[in-house]
Amino acid sequence: MDTTRGCVRQVVFDALAAAGADPLLVLVEGVAGMGKSHLLRELGASPQAADAVRQLWQCGDPGARPEAEPPLGTHLLLVDDVHRADEEEQRRLRRVVERPWPGLVAVLAYRPEDIPPHGLLLGAPAVVYPPELTVLRYRLEPWGEARVRRAAADALGDGVTAEAAGRLYERSGGVPQVVTDLLTIVRKGSGQARTARDVDAAGVPVRLSELLLDRIWALPPGLRPIVWAAAVLDAPSTRRELVEVSGLGPAEGREALMAAVAGAALTERDEGCYGLPVPLAAPAVHASVPGPVRQEMHQRAGEVLARRQPVPWFAVAGHRRAAGGGPAWLRAVEKAARGAAEAGRHQGAISLLEQALASSLVPPHARARLAPLLARSAVVGLRSDQTVEVLTQIVRDASLPATVRGELRLDLGLMLCNQAGKLAVGWRELEIAAAELQETRPDLAGRAMAALSMPYWPGPAVAVHRRWLGQAMAAADASGDEALLAAATAGHATLAMSCGDRVAWELVKALPTESPDPVCRRHAARGLCNAADAAVWLGFYERAQGLLAEGLDLSARSGAPYTEHTARGTLLLLEWWAGRWPGLAEQCEKFVGATSDMPFIAWDARLVRGLLALAQGDWGAAVSWLSGQDAIAAENMPTPLAATAAGALIRLALARQDVPAAAEQARRAWSAVAEKGIWAWAAELAPWAVEATARAGDTAAARAMVEDFARGIADHDVPVARAALVWSRAALAEEEGRQDEAARLHREAATAYGALSRPYAQALAAEGAARCLLAVRPPSSGGSDGDGASSRAVPEEGEEASASAARAIAGLEECTERFSALGAVWDAARSRALLRTRQPAKRGRPPGRPSHADRLSPREEEVAELAGRGLTNREIAATLHLSPRTVEQHIARAMRKTGTLSRHDLAHRRP
Repeated sequence: MDTTRGCVRQVVFDALAAAGADPLLVLVEGVAGMGKSHLLRELGASPQAADAVRQLWQCGDPGARPEAEPPLGTHLLLVDDVHRADEEEQRRLRRVVERPWPGLVAVLAYRPEDIPPHGLLLGAPAVVYPPELTVLRYRLEPWGEARVRRAAADALGDGVTAEAAGRLYERSGGVPQVVTDLLTIVRKGSGQARTARDVDAAGVPVRLSELLLDRIWALPPGLRPIVWAAAVLDAPSTRRELVEVSGLGPAEGREALMAAVAGAALTERDEGCYGLPVPLAAPAVHASVPGPVRQEMHQRAGEVLARRQPVPWFAVAGHRRAAGGGPAWLRAVEKAARGAAEAGRHQGAISLLEQALASSLVPPHARARLAPLLARSAVVGLRSDQTVEVLTQIVRDASLPATVRGELRLDLGLMLCNQAGKLAVGWRELEIAAAELQETRPDLAGRAMAALSMPYWPGPAVAVHRRWLGQAMAAADASGDEALLAAATAGHATLAMSCGDRVAWELVKALPTESPDPVCRRHAARGLCNAADAAVWLGFYERAQGLLAEGLDLSARSGAPYTEHTARGTLLLLEWWAGRWPGLAEQCEKFVGATSDMPFIAWDARLVRGLLALAQGDWGAAVSWLSGQDAIAAENMPTPLAATAAGALIRLALARQDVPAAAEQARRAWSAVAEKGIWAWAAELAPWAVEATARAGDTAAARAMVEDFARGIADHDVPVARAALVWSRAALAEEEGRQDEAARLHREAATAYGALSRPYAQALAAEGAARCLLAVRPPSSGGSDGDGASSRAVPEEGEEASASAARAIAGLEECTERFSALGAVWDAARSRALLRTRQPAKRGRPPGRPSHADRLSPREEEVAELAGRGLTNREIAATLHLSPRTVEQHIARAMRKTGTLSRHDLAHRRP
């Protein structure tokens, strides 16, 4: 609750509660848009005022004026817009407040800026307040940032970003009416997540625009330039600055400023500094200034700001551009961009340089000087298609010096591969840059070579990346350039960690994290974050967490937002594998919304979101996240991500009993990993690919997969891949009918995943072990699937067999609990179904079915949950070991009991 409004409410409510007490007069002042009328309506509609005689009077409305005689009992008089009161209204109000009666509570609201200069609310002479009347005055202040954020969250829900809420506060000045109008405009826009860009695009609300223009129009024409100057400067400015920019003389400028403040066209924002009442109003006022006058004012504004210390070069560059450009504008652009880049504010530098280089007014020599500044900031910043377009055009300029063109091509290639996700084009640009720069700038050529050693990009084999790394290290040794050595070391650490080379951890320690050179620190930050990501794929989760923390901190301190975002994507992968799933889906969706134009970064979140959907039984969402319209093609996806996504899609195809599709997906994905040659990245693919290939009848190919995987990870430090190899062998043994061996291998895999703190994989492998044991040694007593279908009775096999089956059932029960705790709805339903078909019937249960009346039975609960998540009857039947007809009957009963009209509502409605 706003503090001032809360005070007014409390004072009024206390007075209303003291029926017949001395009269009270509350004066509430607030500039336009502060919510005075809203406050009065709230007071009148409050439960505390229910027993009072309530009267709301809008000044200017002759049909609603206070009565001359006091009513009986408590009287709540609410008077709005007192600043608009005419002489008759002032006379009536005077009579009320000069001769009040017990039980009167009068609240008068007004705009202080519209009160005559003498400051007397009800005119002269001053009101004579009787001694029994308590008179209080409150001034409504703008909302603070926290209150604006709450309003944004109430209006837009989870769709508003913190950046958008901050911009809303910044532009609105916290004026409640302006905040409300802006939120209304933003809410009507398209898209889910609302950003600061959406707030800027909302423009100036009509109410605010017309209010300010009306106040300016009320000024004498000769005094209006002082307000125009404030709009041109668009920031709190001193009287001297405003007068100089306006073009008025000292005396006339002083008169104009006083008139503008008196008329509320300007306000004293800080001590001695003036500006428009609401920052957002500047564009509307600016647009009302005649063009030639506006251009002259911008010229003077540039001169005024250039004398400040320190010089705000961004603002100077903007004013000089608006004044017509020229050499002075380009000098300001260069100084602003260099300063921002040195301070790590790369996005600001990018925006300014993009705007400048897109102009035809920039001569070739200036373009050659500014373009490298843009490229250097863009490489470490976030995606901008305009930057890609600008640099692409510039590198085609034949008049550009070869060295400059090679440098630009290097950064363009990095942007295309990283931020834009256009791998083939970016790779080619990097290869050309390495060749172009070999003679003139061997340090930059080495930088291109170090970039080409990055193994995540699909296509080139690991041997190619090693070759490029060797050339980069040689170039670094030859040049002695510290920045190149840092880049090559980061590349070496990334490649070694990706392959599971045992030297990787020493290479990470060698990264120049404490270098005084910010460029070296940025390379170190990239090396830390890339090594952390590679360590996650290997299974070194705790060590990866430490590297990420260090890399994120260094990225933020050295101004490397792209690297920082990649690390945040890796954190989502960590949360998935560690089984920390609550809230993870929402985190992924927000991350995708914020990084959707940068495929490599967004894909971490897309992958995790798809894996969650698969485990939760939302198969339609899983396909959409992993291979839907917004997904990038597998051939353009980083190899470990592509392999993991393929593993999930294979598993989904197997669950749907589409074995040919699963086997084809396995073949393609396995070929991609084999082509890359980094076998550790097959860990999330191998068990499913082996199972699909074997189930398709090609057990020879499945065995070859296992053998290739084993050879590929031999002598490498790859914990997850080793666990996955055991799991793959278990899958092959199971498909070949070697159930005892398969059970043993599944148990080994579960133990390995448990040691790695991978609870979901551990539960899946443990479920496999129980499944294999039950397949070869089912319990001796018949069980029931809960629908009258008894499992086949088998001969007694001795105590050992019974004990083995009992262990398998206990293992399945434990898996079910783990799946349920994780939120893996589909897996929990599947393991419960297997338990019901294999578990001996419990003794002592009365004959017949238990009655559930209008409540859902446990089986109906499961069917309803899976149906609500989008599974077809056939898919539910396969999961729960039922017939499609039985599933159909369960769904019909569940819909009847819950009163739902659609099967998709079943997951959300329970009696």
